[in-house]
Amino acid sequence: MFSSTNILFKRTIRSPNCNQVARQIDKGVELIDEIEGTGTPAAKGCRVKYCARMYLHKGDEITPDFEMISNYREHLNTTILEGVELVEHTLELGKRRAIAGVEKSLLGMKKGGYREILVSPHLAYREEGIPGRIPENALLRIKLWVKDVQDTTRHVVEPDV
Repeated sequence: MFSSTNILFKRTIRSPNCNQVARQIDKGVELIDEIEGTGTPAAKGCRVKYCARMYLHKGDEITPDFEMISNYREHLNTTILEGVELVEHTLELGKRRAIAGVEKSLLGMKKGGYREILVSPHLAYREEGIPGRIPENALLRIKLWVKDVQDTTRHVVEPDV
C-alpha cells in the first residue's frame, strides 16, 4: 500500500516519458513511487542508512554497485534488493554528502521506506556529468530504500545518581 500522508507536495505533474502521475517533492525532484516505511521520519541532522540504484532517464543503469563491491568488499556493508547486491550508504542529512536530489528525497523517509524519483540535472551532476558514466545535463531516475534512520539531533541527558 502506498501512502504519502506525511509528505508535503507542491503540485502534481505528469512525469516525462512515463504514463504515471508524479508529484514534485521539491523543485527538480519528482516522486514517481513510494512506500512510506515506519518510525521516525528523516530530518536534517538525522543519520540515514540507505541503498540506491541510479539510471539514466532512458533506463541504462549508472555505476552498478557490483563494481564497487568487487573492489572494496571488505570495507563495505551490502544488502540484496531487487535481486541485486547493493552498497549500504550512510550519511547525515544536511551535510551535502550526496547529490542534492538524493538528500532532498531522503528527507521525510522512514525506516523500510522506498522512493523512486526523477532528479533534474541541477540537483545531480549538472552540465559536467561524470565522463564515461553520466552525460552532461542528464535527468536521473533513482530508486532509494531506507534501511535505518537515527535521530542524532536529540540529546539524551542522563540524570545524576
